[in-house]
Amino acid sequence: MSLAELLSADQIIPEMKATERWDAIVELMDLLVARGQIKPEDRDGILASLKQREETMSTGIGFGIAIPHCSSDRLEKVVAAFGRSSTGIEFDALDNAPVKFVVLFIVPKNQFQTHLRTLASIAKFLNDRSVRDQLANASSADEILSIFRARAQATS
Repeated sequence: MSLAELLSADQIIPEMKATERWDAIVELMDLLVARGQIKPEDRDGILASLKQREETMSTGIGFGIAIPHCSSDRLEKVVAAFGRSSTGIEFDALDNAPVKFVVLFIVPKNQFQTHLRTLASIAKFLNDRSVRDQLANASSADEILSIFRARAQATS
């Protein structure tokens, strides 16, 4: 599942306020709640799952990328949000570099294959330096989304 399939412009934060990992995760989670992707009563439980996953090992994978994720029995479809930080977020990343791009996604429980495929697709996409450069220079959520869509069409 590609980011182009998972995101709409209102699920993208072109400039995140957060400067550290937990605040970034909460900021994206609150966006998903505000956009009706996650029910308000499910927020805290899903946040607890995300936090538990982060405490196992940071999802800051290097190259300025973090992909916080978890599964939840409260969802029926994969939901995602994307945030960008031009200043960088302290994420305890594997390379110790600040994170500029955060993709938060939650997969319904018992969809392990979907979980792995989504994670692999996002990591492969953001691993491309030209994609990261384009995302860094995009001026709006719509422009960020158009980069995801153009890349999805190029690879399909």
